[in-house]
Amino acid sequence: MNDDLDDLKAMMTTPKPDAQKRAADLALAQKNFDNIQGSTDQPRPTPATGLNGLWTGVTTMLSTFTSKGGLTATTALVACGFLFLTPTGQDMWLETKVTPTAPDADIVAVPEVDMPADIVDPIDPMPEAAMSNEVQKLAEVTADDDANTRRVLVPIAPETADVEMMMDMPQEAPAPPVVLRRAPIPNAANTANGVALGAIAQNMEIAPAEVNTESFANADSNPLKVTAEEPVSTFSIDVDTASYSIVRNSIMRGQLPPAETVRIEEMINYFPYDYAAPEAGGDPFQPTVSVMPTPWNPDTQLVHIALQGELPIVDERPALNLVFLIDTSGSMSDVSKLPLLKQSFLLMLDQLRPEDEVAIVEYAGSAGQVLAPTPASERTKIRNALNGLGAGGSTNGQGGLEQAYAVAESMSSDGEVSRVLLATDGDFNVGLSDPNGLEKFIADKRDTGTFLSVLGFGRGNLNDQTMQTLAQNGNGTAAYIDTLSEAQKVLVDQLTGALFPIASDVKVQVEFDPTQIAEYRLIGYETRALNREDFNNDAVDAGDLGAGHTVTALYEVTPVGSPARMTDPLRYGAAQAAVERDELGFLKLRYKEPGTDVSQLIETPILRDSTASTEAQFAASIAGFGQILRGDSYLGSWSMGDAIALATESKGADSFGYRAEAIQLMRLAESLGRN
Repeated sequence: MNDDLDDLKAMMTTPKPDAQKRAADLALAQKNFDNIQGSTDQPRPTPATGLNGLWTGVTTMLSTFTSKGGLTATTALVACGFLFLTPTGQDMWLETKVTPTAPDADIVAVPEVDMPADIVDPIDPMPEAAMSNEVQKLAEVTADDDANTRRVLVPIAPETADVEMMMDMPQEAPAPPVVLRRAPIPNAANTANGVALGAIAQNMEIAPAEVNTESFANADSNPLKVTAEEPVSTFSIDVDTASYSIVRNSIMRGQLPPAETVRIEEMINYFPYDYAAPEAGGDPFQPTVSVMPTPWNPDTQLVHIALQGELPIVDERPALNLVFLIDTSGSMSDVSKLPLLKQSFLLMLDQLRPEDEVAIVEYAGSAGQVLAPTPASERTKIRNALNGLGAGGSTNGQGGLEQAYAVAESMSSDGEVSRVLLATDGDFNVGLSDPNGLEKFIADKRDTGTFLSVLGFGRGNLNDQTMQTLAQNGNGTAAYIDTLSEAQKVLVDQLTGALFPIASDVKVQVEFDPTQIAEYRLIGYETRALNREDFNNDAVDAGDLGAGHTVTALYEVTPVGSPARMTDPLRYGAAQAAVERDELGFLKLRYKEPGTDVSQLIETPILRDSTASTEAQFAASIAGFGQILRGDSYLGSWSMGDAIALATESKGADSFGYRAEAIQLMRLAESLGRN
């Protein structure tokens, strides 16, 4: 480097960061990123457009240098840039950082967006004649303090506007950061003549930086109810399991899950239970009710309500018409999304019978049929269609749903079961992205007899709220798959229960006796609450119960006269005197046989002296676990250690190891909580 540049470098000092502008730029950058989420149009480094673009490049270079020498060199480069931005000046340079010893390492740059069409493409190598000797030397690959790191200067096209004009231009925030996939490092022989600069730029693969945009469907914990004022509680059953899998995924990543991801009923119902089965020829499921002391409060009691669906008769099940609706948008490219999705569906193929049919519809920027309805016996054809899927484009969820339902309707025949199985990260950013619009669309379609189940994959932009809306209104289930083991559980072990309903629109209503129970609260089911009058209204949709499924619900109740009562009796209300009775309350259930419009009623009393099983005790331990994760205030000093002890004592038969895994998750959560 010549003396003039050395002097200029020594005169410059490192600019003082502007925290306020940085925050504003980051906020707008986040907004810009959200607008392009899911696109596979590869962004490219673009020229600086005006003074704001220049400052963006300078900021990027400052962020890549860490040593004093690096900061000094950056300052000199800034000065050169201002000199070259006159109408007769030369080109500006943008620095990127490359690590030759890590072939898969990423580098970060901040490109400008919306550049004029007449700006010179920055990836074309600059003619050597247009470079001053000083800038040529700066363009050479130079060693950093870290011997494994090199920096190359990528040319930025010349400005055509006058500096004074640029000062008057409105200044926009920079575009969001993008990750530049590392290109091969040129050798020293061809770097000095400028050939390597164009080669590096032309081989850069640019992908949007990851931003967490997850959203979850949940509500505040159910409040404590005074029995004398509200003796009746009504809700729809829930056999979804997505929340437990998401909680597990968070803990296994070394993080306690956000409270909004915890839906306690889905955590409890994740596990199979050994409840009493219904008698042959009777109702399709059997209710069992028991009462036990509350583990976290000796002065209250837990009412345990259990439903056991009849076991499937595999040889007698109807033929299945299955449409795989697969999200292949750009956001599905992660290894935990589309690649895991393919492996999961391949596991499922062996569970299908020759008379079953499979079709595949994919959706990204547009929707298309990948596989026409094909007999399940043609496994090679189905497997090849799955393996041929790739991620790219935006997320046209509306187009995909419309086409999948059309294909399913073309496959259906009398006596057969048709179901759309949607696999997605839930990111609907084209078409019906509003949950209310999705709810109406799916509700209209379920009346045709085609149901919808949803499988969620991946983290980062998981839209759990959309998944829940689709599954609840499509008369299907929602599960989250983060491992191949979970795919085995959902798509192999529990496939029949997930796809073949034995009871539709199952509703639960409990009436507590105010002379026995002063207060009560339902643990979980916040998103499944129904109005009291909805119980007898057959037009109101509710959850479905599949073959072999179990459903568990827990109420914590405060007996009349208990010191645990949290509310005072009304001064002017009628006093409720304790009366010795065997009944604490009364349970009513409504359900429809699949394909019918009129519900049937099941009734049973809630008896004081019923005996709780170890199954009920384990369910209580999971309820306590979930309440700790949500930060509920009803547990007092009861801790994660207490939940671990209760789960260990009541683990019982654990054929698949699900309960042992839950205990280990509690232990990990306990450690994370301490840290």
